[in-house]
Amino acid sequence: MLEEIAIENLGVIRAARVPLSDGLTVITGETGAGKTMVLTGLGLLMGGKADPGAVRPGATGAVVEGRLRVAGHPAVVRRVDDAGGEVDDDGTVVVVRTVAAEGRSRAHLGGRSVPQGVLAEIADELVTVHGQADQLRLRTPAKQRTALDTFAGATHLALLDRYRAAWQERAAVLAEIEDLTTRAAERAREAELLRLGLAEVERIDPKPGEDAELTALVARLGNAEGLRQAAQQAHDAVAGDEMESAGSAVDAVERARRALEAAAGDDPALGEHATRLAEAGYLLADVATELAAYVDDLQADPGGLEAAHARLAELNTLTRSYGETVDDVLRWASDAGLRLLDLDDGGERLRGMTERTAELDAQIAALAAELTAGRAAAAERLAEAVTAELAGLAMSGARLLVDVTAADEPGPYGADQVTFSLVPHPGAPARPLGKGASGGELSRVMLAVEVALATAAVEGDGGTPLPTFVFDEVDAGVGGRAAVEVGRRLASLARSTQVVVVTHLAQVAAFADAHLVVTKSAADADATVTGVREVTGDERVRELARMLSGQEDSQAARQHAVELLETSTVGR
Repeated sequence: MLEEIAIENLGVIRAARVPLSDGLTVITGETGAGKTMVLTGLGLLMGGKADPGAVRPGATGAVVEGRLRVAGHPAVVRRVDDAGGEVDDDGTVVVVRTVAAEGRSRAHLGGRSVPQGVLAEIADELVTVHGQADQLRLRTPAKQRTALDTFAGATHLALLDRYRAAWQERAAVLAEIEDLTTRAAERAREAELLRLGLAEVERIDPKPGEDAELTALVARLGNAEGLRQAAQQAHDAVAGDEMESAGSAVDAVERARRALEAAAGDDPALGEHATRLAEAGYLLADVATELAAYVDDLQADPGGLEAAHARLAELNTLTRSYGETVDDVLRWASDAGLRLLDLDDGGERLRGMTERTAELDAQIAALAAELTAGRAAAAERLAEAVTAELAGLAMSGARLLVDVTAADEPGPYGADQVTFSLVPHPGAPARPLGKGASGGELSRVMLAVEVALATAAVEGDGGTPLPTFVFDEVDAGVGGRAAVEVGRRLASLARSTQVVVVTHLAQVAAFADAHLVVTKSAADADATVTGVREVTGDERVRELARMLSGQEDSQAARQHAVELLETSTVGR
């Protein structure tokens, strides 16, 4: 439920705080005071589209903040948690929406910035808003079907979920069959190219890192003489040349070591240097041995060089097509093998999906039949319940007909078409709501449907609590006894859930548990709204008198207001 709404710089409202309680809350006020802006603010909290033009002139932006009680709505609590927001210990969550006069709007849920769509998801669970536009939506077959399904109860809705899941799976399977069928030639061409490529890789049979090894071998064999000379010169410098008498590095180090060892008796520090020179001598001797072996092994091999060039050429034919290196080629071959298996499996998959489609068709047909039976039974009960409510709404003799007929073809919500028709008085022909009902009639039919849905939910098998119902002047076009009965039905609905009504009818306002008045101040030239206050006692009588006659001090109007309060269910 909604606990309160705070609004700043929205439309004519500079600042207003709207406290909301359980039961029936009515919001009234003079024309232009800002009643509609209160619901505009609520719409923003519920994820509605932000209009920078609604920002109060002269302000940089508008802010709407609301506190929602989400305890008892586990799906909403999970969504808040998924969005990163926090639910307070008292089971409430704070929602904030800001609208810049120039720029984008921002939304926050439980202290965390969220997309606007998240607020809309929350609103679907917590609040149902009805206004003149919603009356237009009640004219559509889709909304009528939704109302009937809701009235049918939780078991029926679970059946509808099963049907929709099967329908969505069938659509996905058909899409894949279509893809396999239409792309058969393309898949065949792709498979043939993969086979050719894999055959070439298999013929050449590259080894991991082989191209790098061959490149190094070609460089070595192609420069064999230069490498041999360099190694021989290095060996001679280290170990000496038998043909020359010049001392080698090994001999020089050895002479230095012996000299230091001879003098180490007088200074031990020289002994440490002698040890290090000995180590250097060992290293030089090892290098000399390895260089000699390198020179002996390095021979010119024209045949080996030619073979290496030929092998590299073969590998290059692969790397030009399937990767920069042999390792890339091997990875491509692995992926291509898996893809080829998938392509070759297309026929088997197609057979499997065709069989699955037949299974789903049978399942959908069976579920659709159950849905039709459930809707037909619920249609009779809903028609009776709404007709009974209409009699109390000064539409005695009017009847609502709920017809469930076969649709042209099954769809995602079953194989039925649901039509609400109104018989306004005995002897009159039944006409669909979308074609024959007036605005006032639609208001009362909609209210009767809501009361019937709420009653069914309370008397049914439990489940999620009812949402908050918000009505924006749905009593338009209604007056006299019908207005009194509208108020009575709203009060009846409010016994099951929270109901908020913006109204201009005193007959409706008299039934409220809480009466809020939107007032405007003439303290400056803007004549802006300064707040929303709850009226009780004599103040409430004065407000009802103003609504009745436009003159809050009229004794006749005040007397009428008192009578309304005394005769209303809540006012007693």
